[in-house]
Amino acid sequence: MTTDKEIFVQLIQEHKKIIFKICNSYCSNEGDREDLAQEIVFNLWKSFGSFTPDYKFSTWMYRIALNVAISFYRKETRAIRFDRYTENLLVVAADPDEGVETERKLSLLQQFILALNEIDKSIMLLYLDDKSYKEIAEITGISVSNVATKINRIKTSLKSKF
Repeated sequence: MTTDKEIFVQLIQEHKKIIFKICNSYCSNEGDREDLAQEIVFNLWKSFGSFTPDYKFSTWMYRIALNVAISFYRKETRAIRFDRYTENLLVVAADPDEGVETERKLSLLQQFILALNEIDKSIMLLYLDDKSYKEIAEITGISVSNVATKINRIKTSLKSKF
């Protein structure tokens, strides 16, 4: 018979990329990323009893992890301990002929996304992870039409910055 702890550990292993992606998006240094990852796993475990199979585990996990990350981020900015995140948030296979220009554009896009407020950054993170508007709405707790509106506004803003 499988215990809740074993099921939880297996699910975390299967979806650990979600935690890495969120930690990399919200923290500027390795120590903070490790602290945030531990905080996310702790909160997931604490809430695991409330998980219902009516939802996908990844959707439930994103929702909790993003809430923890936003709280962590706010705590960090209040402490004036914010360093600019310098590692790549976006990984795209570039055409070798475009090389430097593509890398420059990706770097600019990454800077623009990192400058977004917490909820918009969360929405773009999920959008870039190919989540549907419905899934984004479930994770962020806003309506599907609001998700669509925010994504369009963010895209328009990003285009104008380019």
